[in-house]
Amino acid sequence: MNTTTIYLKDMRFYAFHGCFEEEQRIGTYFTVDVRLTYDAEAAIANDDVEQSVNYQLVYKTIQKVMNEPRHLIETVADRIVRHIKQDFPQVQHVAVKLCKLNPPLDGKTEYVAVEMEG
Repeated sequence: MNTTTIYLKDMRFYAFHGCFEEEQRIGTYFTVDVRLTYDAEAAIANDDVEQSVNYQLVYKTIQKVMNEPRHLIETVADRIVRHIKQDFPQVQHVAVKLCKLNPPLDGKTEYVAVEMEG
C-alpha cells in the first residue's frame, strides 16, 4: 500500500456564509485548506490520473459547496468533507480548514476558522 497525501492550500472563494443578513447579502472572502489521503499504488504503477484523486475535480467539488450559502462555517466544512468522501471513494481521510476572513466581530480579527476531519 502506498498512502499518499494531497494538499490543496489557500483556495480563495467569495461566498455568502454567515448568520447575519448582511453576510448573506454582501458576502466575504474565505480560504480553504484540504488534506486528503488515499492509496496511490495503482495510480503510480500505471501513471494514470484516472486511478488517482484528481485534485482539479476536488477543487470543483469544494467550489460547488462554497457556492451554497449556509449559516454556519461548521456546516460548510462538514459538507466539504462529506462531498469529497462521496465523490472520491478512494479517499481514506479528509481534513478541512475553513477560514472566514475579516469576520464581523467587535474588533479587528484576521479570520475565524473551523477544522474538521473525516
